[in-house]
Amino acid sequence: MIITDWIHTIAGFFILTSLAFGVEASPFFHSTYWLFFTAFVGLNLFQYGISKFCPMAFILKRLGVPESR
Repeated sequence: MIITDWIHTIAGFFILTSLAFGVEASPFFHSTYWLFFTAFVGLNLFQYGISKFCPMAFILKRLGVPESR
């Protein structure tokens, strides 16, 4: 997997996890403040789409994840 694949996978996991903890209908509900984390991840994805800069991409590059196939 390349960096963009990992970014989408990690972002999807974070969004689903924060929704599970933030939506009152969920059996894992903890607090509605978790929805701020969902918004944060969405904002980072939006910003990455425009500027092509993402902190997670920087971390993944440092870990040796390839940028292309």
